[in-house]
Amino acid sequence: MKDGYVEIESLKVPSSFESINKVEVLIDAVCSRLSVNEDYYGNVLIAVTEAVNNAIQHGNKGSADLSVDLFVSDKETDFCFQVKDYGDGFDYKKLPDPTAPENIEQENGRGIYLMRSLAEGVEFGNGGRSVSIYFSKK
Repeated sequence: MKDGYVEIESLKVPSSFESINKVEVLIDAVCSRLSVNEDYYGNVLIAVTEAVNNAIQHGNKGSADLSVDLFVSDKETDFCFQVKDYGDGFDYKKLPDPTAPENIEQENGRGIYLMRSLAEGVEFGNGGRSVSIYFSKK
């Protein structure tokens, strides 16, 4: 995570798609607490839930023994959600382009592209086992 951010919330959820509703409650609370521009709320909701879905499905491979950890950090004009899983990680530098003609018909592979399109910034760490998603408040 970039410098200057202060952690304000955290949440540990089971590696299960039923956990998404808890994540949505956290997103609602954070956006309200930080007075995030309501035009950005949808971007935050989609990007963060996509990161959690990826952590559950691809990172932890749906293992009920593993959790997904979320951390929310605040800065003057920005905030960040960090999502961590306990899987094997992945090489985030070698992702196929979901907009390439050969990938257009694929059912999967758009999550990270979506996150990058909706957020101010996306950074991967810990060998692909964590993602920090940055958003502007205004």
